[in-house]
Amino acid sequence: MESYELELKQFLLQMSFLRGDGLWLTEAFLIILMALLFDFFQKRVLKKLHIKLERTKNPWDEAVLESLAKPISAFIWLWGVTIAANVIGDANNISLYSGLVELTRQVGVILIITWFLLRLITRIEKNIIKIGCAKEDNYDVTTVHAITKLIRVSVFITGALVMLQELGVSVSGVLAFGGIGGIAIGFAAKDLLSNFFGGLMIYMDRPFAVGDWIRSPDRKIEGTVENIGWRLTLIRTFNKRPLYVPNATFATIAVENPSRMTHRRIKETIGVRYDDIDKLKVILDEIRNMLRSHEEIDNTQTLMVNFNQFAPSSLDFFIYTFTKTTNWVKYHRVKQDVLFQIISIIEKHGAEMAFPTSTLHLNGEITQAKSFENFQAKNI
Repeated sequence: MESYELELKQFLLQMSFLRGDGLWLTEAFLIILMALLFDFFQKRVLKKLHIKLERTKNPWDEAVLESLAKPISAFIWLWGVTIAANVIGDANNISLYSGLVELTRQVGVILIITWFLLRLITRIEKNIIKIGCAKEDNYDVTTVHAITKLIRVSVFITGALVMLQELGVSVSGVLAFGGIGGIAIGFAAKDLLSNFFGGLMIYMDRPFAVGDWIRSPDRKIEGTVENIGWRLTLIRTFNKRPLYVPNATFATIAVENPSRMTHRRIKETIGVRYDDIDKLKVILDEIRNMLRSHEEIDNTQTLMVNFNQFAPSSLDFFIYTFTKTTNWVKYHRVKQDVLFQIISIIEKHGAEMAFPTSTLHLNGEITQAKSFENFQAKNI
């Protein structure tokens, strides 16, 4: 017990900050103050530099500068705090500090460099998408997201391995464990891996991209794609609710992508009265000419206006054509205009739209109906 008490007293003496003339305390304070001043001035310099770079047309220098801002501050404070810690440790003969502070500094530098690279990749990604979308309306944003995600994962894994190496962990042993334990991990996380490779297949095959409207006839999936992750795809349904679909699902279902349609179809059946049978051919010819001359109808696609069938109450004809626009809102405006013009053509020729009717033919002249049943019995 006496030996343990003696060691504890010696440790407390080493940890005592009241030892010496207190010069180390002034040195540590000045180091922290210098770090504060350096951080303040570098922020002012970077801010002025950023204002100048905003006037240029080159977006990449701004991306580098914005990515550096916070990591530089972290780097200044890391060096300031670790140097001050060394001063405190040397002044108080704390041997533990020398190795611990040096290790903290090395790991901190690795983390700051990794942080800077991740920020730079994110800003480069935004610039590429911004420039691409300005040049093309249907720019492939999904591929850009996929490539930058792979680069981010590579940078993160590399930074983690370097940090483990600095901490004294054998990287070769970690990699060997990954190879040996890969099978066990694969069985334990098969769903996670299937979703990962499902996301990879989406990025490679590109059946849809962010912003596309998709739907599946196999599942109740319909909406706009907002994000394609490595495990889940976020789809915003038309009632504005988020739908999270595991990526592995898309490997087993059929997916329709209406966003990539080239045209929208107008397909309608219209009926006129049997009394207007002599006017039907002229009406059909005029409707056909109207569609061919319509500025929003694509005449390079199938266009049909034909008498279709003798319906119970009408002579039915159908129109089958395609609009130039694929925009859903504009399509309905075009369709409405076409239908109104068809009504005008029918009315111009003195015809009328048909609606369900019944014609009652009486056989002979009925003078009196004793009851409703007798009335029905005398009708043919």
